Amino acid sequence: MLNSKITPFLMFEGQAEEAMNYYTSIFEPSEITRISRYGANEAGDEGSVQQAVFCLKGQTFMCIDSNIKHGFSFTPAISLFVNCDSDQEISDAFEKLSAGGSVLMPLAAYPFANKFGWVQDKYGISWQLSFLIQ
Repeated sequence: MLNSKITPFLMFEGQAEEAMNYYTSIFEPSEITRISRYGANEAGDEGSVQQAVFCLKGQTFMCIDSNIKHGFSFTPAISLFVNCDSDQEISDAFEKLSAGGSVLMPLAAYPFANKFGWVQDKYGISWQLSFLIQ
């Protein structure tokens, strides 16, 4: 069951399960709570994600593997903002999420955060990572 009224929904083209496993390996606490798969003779590729639910640091997400090829993908105009709990967490997340992706703002001190970085990961999802010492 979804725990919020507005849930980010991510549409992949064949990498939904790989992406969920990747994201849940980076952030804690996290878990994949439900996966429904396409069966034989259904609209999507057999075994691909028809719909899934996963949680990262208490935030619920939904995702699918679209069986339709679209002329669009993810864009940095929408990003996932993560308040990191430690310097180690932000450094690790930045390193892992930028691998195979691109750095939009380098990990550094900024006037608005002790440490901040913005990356677009290898799946095209944009992440703003922030660590603010209280």
